[in-house]
Amino acid sequence: MSTPSLLIAGFARFRRNHFSREDVLYRNLVSQGQTPKVLVVGCCDSRVDPALIFDCAPGDLFVIRNVANLVPPAEDRVGHHGTTAALEYGVCSLAVEHIVVLGHAHCGGIQNLLQTGGNTNPNSYIDDWMSLVEAARAQVMREFADATPEVRQRECEQRSIVVSLQNLMSFNWIAQRVANGTLALHGWYFDIGSGQLLAYQANTEQFVSL
Repeated sequence: MSTPSLLIAGFARFRRNHFSREDVLYRNLVSQGQTPKVLVVGCCDSRVDPALIFDCAPGDLFVIRNVANLVPPAEDRVGHHGTTAALEYGVCSLAVEHIVVLGHAHCGGIQNLLQTGGNTNPNSYIDDWMSLVEAARAQVMREFADATPEVRQRECEQRSIVVSLQNLMSFNWIAQRVANGTLALHGWYFDIGSGQLLAYQANTEQFVSL
């Protein structure tokens, strides 16, 4: 297999480019700590790397990645809540000023949700996770019953972003900061095919190009 050797070669280039005597970025990040202003909830999809899409340097973004860039609602502390724990750290410890829920076109998680029709397999972690946005799927199927699968998927991808924005507000430590103006929430959608970035506008309930 060639992938591990490619990664090792890439790490060698990374060391040359970022740990040379002249490059102090990582030394500063160690000595001064991280102070990102933006938290991104992104998808695990290998084609949608937030740091690459936004051309950011190390230390600029605090990134949470999971299947379909979902945010669960505030729930009882039973089980393991990786996304919620990372949100808490970014908001309460790092004091980020913006949270961006970054959805994207051709999302495998949303495709899975549409294919299952809302019927979850009790043995599937993915089905259980995607049930967080079942309301979005059901809404799309009602309103776009005669549309093509491509249209329904795009609508579901975008509406799942809105569900995650609503779920963010179920956390008191997020809602309070939004209310006092120290934290802003954003729902963005990256179209892989066209390279466009769309933003959700709450007043019109539409996604518009940035």
